[in-house]
Amino acid sequence: MADAFNFELVSPERLLVSEKVSEVVIPATLGEMTVLANHAPTMTTIKPGVVTVKLASGKVDKYVVFGGFADILPTSCTLLAESAVLATDLTRDTLQHRIDATRAQIGNATSDEHKTKLEHFLAELTHINGAVIPG
Repeated sequence: MADAFNFELVSPERLLVSEKVSEVVIPATLGEMTVLANHAPTMTTIKPGVVTVKLASGKVDKYVVFGGFADILPTSCTLLAESAVLATDLTRDTLQHRIDATRAQIGNATSDEHKTKLEHFLAELTHINGAVIPG
């Protein structure tokens, strides 16, 4: 059995996970990242996507996050999400509302840089829509 480490997933609304886990897969900005016990200390930004958590018991849970930061140490990983929800609790309507709001923000962007960031965010939301929400 793989070594366990402490994992916490925190959003401004609540603490979603505080458990011993054997593995966490996070959507880091520069690519998907698997965190195991004894991982090198790392801090990374998180893009919208799915966080897969394998508990020490073997149970696997998935959460959808909408950006944030992860602080990884050899004995722990803390993910501070801008917003997060259990994947099974995410509805098509909730996600569509986020997509519509982002499209409206793109139309009101005051700079090319801001517009580009919003367009990337929209692409990530659209990917989540296709990957997580059943047709």
